[in-house]
Amino acid sequence: MINIYLNGLYVVLTMMTIIWIISVIIRNASIVDIFWGTSFVLANLVYLLSSDSISIRQIILLILVAIWGFRLSIYIVIRNKGKGEDFRYRQFRKNWGEHRYWWISLFQVFLLQGVLSWLVSAPLAAINYFSGESSLNILDFLGLFIWLVGFIFESGGDYQLARFKANPANKGKILDTGFWRLTRHPNYFGDSAVWWGFGLICIASGSYIPVLGSLLMTFLIIRISGVYILEKSLKNDKPGYAEYVYRTSAFIPWLPRKKIVKY
Repeated sequence: MINIYLNGLYVVLTMMTIIWIISVIIRNASIVDIFWGTSFVLANLVYLLSSDSISIRQIILLILVAIWGFRLSIYIVIRNKGKGEDFRYRQFRKNWGEHRYWWISLFQVFLLQGVLSWLVSAPLAAINYFSGESSLNILDFLGLFIWLVGFIFESGGDYQLARFKANPANKGKILDTGFWRLTRHPNYFGDSAVWWGFGLICIASGSYIPVLGSLLMTFLIIRISGVYILEKSLKNDKPGYAEYVYRTSAFIPWLPRKKIVKY
């Protein structure tokens, strides 16, 4: 398995390096975000082509990863259209200086994201390596169900948020309907659930340690790039968000508490 896993690293880092060169040309480092989902599609394809045989489990995995990865990339393209470079990368460039930052961004942004996506993709490598001619079992179907729940929450949450933001009347308001009524971060929960779906399919193939990739994805979502950072800013800057926090589950969907009644 190590060999096909390393093949994935080589291809993903090559892709990220090419994207970095493009970012230098167009002066926009935030294009890296578009290729986060696509990097998993590419890595999984490498794992599939590096395996000795192709099973029904691998075909299903190919479809699931492609649907998830391409949907995420397309969504980010649409979301970022016409907005220019993300403020995070503009701040990095300001701190480091225009010319120095391009070289720093290669390692700080592009190669780092490439390595992280490769580490997370461990369950995909294991599924392609260990599946062989084995038939599907109950864990495959459970993993598929969890993947489907996650995909619905992630894509549905993104769609609801996009529609909410597109309405000027909602400026300054908090989205607390639909999936956002059940969890403050349906898109992040959905992303994590998708990867635990892959993790269960990995276990179904007979491999256990690579499921750490699913755990890493959840950790990144909650503590590094998603929930923690967003909550920190919204609690201080968004009026009414504290009450939303009180009544709405932070991550795992659940029925909301009753609103605080003020007398």
